[in-house]
Amino acid sequence: MAGLRSRAAGRSSGSAGDKDVVLGEKCGDLDLRNDSDIPEVPPSTDSTPEILKKALSGLSSRWKNWWIRGILTLAMISLFFLIIYLGSFMLMLLVLSIQVKCFHEIITIGYRVYHSYELPWFRTLSWYFLLCVNYFFYGETVADYFATFVQRREQLQFLIRYHRFISFTLYLTGFCMFVLSLVKRHYRLQFYMLSPKKTWEGFIGGFFSTVAFGFIFAYLLAQYQYFVCPVEYNSETNRFVTECAPSELFQIQNYSVPPFLQDVLGRETVNMYPFQMHSIALSTFASLIGPFGGFFASGFKRAFKIKDFADTIPGHGGIMDRFDCQYLMATFVHVYITSFIRGPNPSKLLQQLLVLQPEQQLNVYQTLKSHLIEKGILQPSLRGKLD
Repeated sequence: MAGLRSRAAGRSSGSAGDKDVVLGEKCGDLDLRNDSDIPEVPPSTDSTPEILKKALSGLSSRWKNWWIRGILTLAMISLFFLIIYLGSFMLMLLVLSIQVKCFHEIITIGYRVYHSYELPWFRTLSWYFLLCVNYFFYGETVADYFATFVQRREQLQFLIRYHRFISFTLYLTGFCMFVLSLVKRHYRLQFYMLSPKKTWEGFIGGFFSTVAFGFIFAYLLAQYQYFVCPVEYNSETNRFVTECAPSELFQIQNYSVPPFLQDVLGRETVNMYPFQMHSIALSTFASLIGPFGGFFASGFKRAFKIKDFADTIPGHGGIMDRFDCQYLMATFVHVYITSFIRGPNPSKLLQQLLVLQPEQQLNVYQTLKSHLIEKGILQPSLRGKLD
């Protein structure tokens, strides 16, 4: 951008031709302010509980910060295990709450900075697009959990059948609202809506430790139904359950060891869960690509001249400061599972069959019956033999 400005200035000072005049008019329509022209965000306030301030008042600022971070870290870990103990539904609420809070912190910073430009609908459009994204990604999943309830409601079947079309319509509506809200002289600014402490040693060491940690924990957690069974809604008990016969992905299999590793391991075969192989891919992405979300967040904070996104967690900053890598990781996990792990969903397929016309359902039934007879799974009926 600095080079663009200097070249534009050089051309405008070199001659006074019509070409330079037109270029000057175009540049005048853009907001070419320096970073120093962007208003600074007010510094975050100290939200440390008073009881901690009094207890640590005799320590230096450095040790006080270490104690605060340590105490809050233990508290967050304890709260996380408590939520896991309370069940899958509470864990889903936790993920949704973290997502909304991270988004709120980012929008709050943007609003403080852009408020002086009087950009219309800034917060409204931001929350609207979050709603559209959540509707698209969570809509079908929620319908799977409440399959029995959805099948009894004709209006809900409409939402399932045209889910993607409705999602696109909502997004298109928001896009039109954004175009209508554009303000002249601030087009570039509206469309725009790395860390010195990170080292190569930590980056490389984190890669090997993350892969090893993920591989070992995949083996340990795969032994418990609570971690390997899908969350399903039981309409009879009106609660979410995680009970099932584990799929082949979570059953011990025998694998041949590559020849170049047989001498190292001293064996030709190993017993392991298939998911442990997937854990290597997930861990590799988490350690090599996931941190780039943190790099981006660091650059974002530097651009706005702030240290933390918020002061939600004393000593740690905001929720977004702790989850800045997760928006890349969460997207990758979703794409990876749907591409390489998750197979056809019988519940979802049944929902699609039930919304078909009766003649279409009969056609599917006859086709499936013929296929099963050909495979020898079903025996042809006596009437079918006589015909």
